[in-house]
Amino acid sequence: MSKDPDLSINIGKLKLHNPLVLASGVLGTSASLLYRAARSGAGAVTAKSCGPEARAGHPNPVMVEWEGGLLNAIGLTNPGAKEEVALLKETKRQLAATGIPLFASIFAGTPEEFGLVAGIIAEADPDLIEVNISCPNVRGDFGTPFAADEHSAALVTRAVKEAVGITPIAVKLAPNVPNIGRIAAAVVNAGADAITAINTMPGMVIDAEACQPVLTNRTGGISGPALKPIALRCVAEIAKTVDVPIIGTGGVITGMDAIEMILAGAKAVGVGSAYWYRGPEAFRLIIEEMKAFMIDHDIQSLEDIRGKAVRR
Repeated sequence: MSKDPDLSINIGKLKLHNPLVLASGVLGTSASLLYRAARSGAGAVTAKSCGPEARAGHPNPVMVEWEGGLLNAIGLTNPGAKEEVALLKETKRQLAATGIPLFASIFAGTPEEFGLVAGIIAEADPDLIEVNISCPNVRGDFGTPFAADEHSAALVTRAVKEAVGITPIAVKLAPNVPNIGRIAAAVVNAGADAITAINTMPGMVIDAEACQPVLTNRTGGISGPALKPIALRCVAEIAKTVDVPIIGTGGVITGMDAIEMILAGAKAVGVGSAYWYRGPEAFRLIIEEMKAFMIDHDIQSLEDIRGKAVRR
């Protein structure tokens, strides 16, 4: 290969230097932490999900490592949409010289609330708004996630799109549904510009000595290596169904994991648990490993292999 492989991608009109996106909920609680992730190699960064009002989240313990990955039930801790605007504006100020896009993330209890929160957050002018309709560990607070069926998912998408106008939105889908491709099609038809696939998978870890679940919330969301095969399957199904950018998220720890997401059809790759396993150098290491794979296989651009593993 005569020159370094090209890792840049586009999500709509957004240009990313590389496909790695800091996933929501990881280091997204302050402008300085988001800036740190950007400086450490992320192609884009996502703030933690915010809702209509401030939430304290669930009481500890809220996370546990097990042999297949991590289980967390943070409980959507956030300062509320109006306070989040200040955080996003300060983050955009710090990121201005880096060229790294900032994604916001929102959640709510009704389609109308989603529209309200989206309208508030749009005041901060994020580069993209991720619509979290799939958090698995707050069902007791919000009921069945909107990602569970296409009608509910479309209602939320439409409400958000009407509220934000030209700001692009990505809808974050759940893995534990009968047909994720059908739900992806519904949100795209309702106005989604991209899909984030996937959120964590509901699970439980039990302490046999204590005869009770480890997490205070009892259940939580599975992330890390155990989630990757599920995420790959979901990305592949969505890529066969819709023609919008997919941010493939779930179990990406190494450069090979990221390459597999691209091969399944993802345009960008969400990175979260890698911070737990590899520390603040995670983005740099994943990028180096992706480049090494591309050089070894004479691949010049990620577009050359996107979806290649699932083409027929």
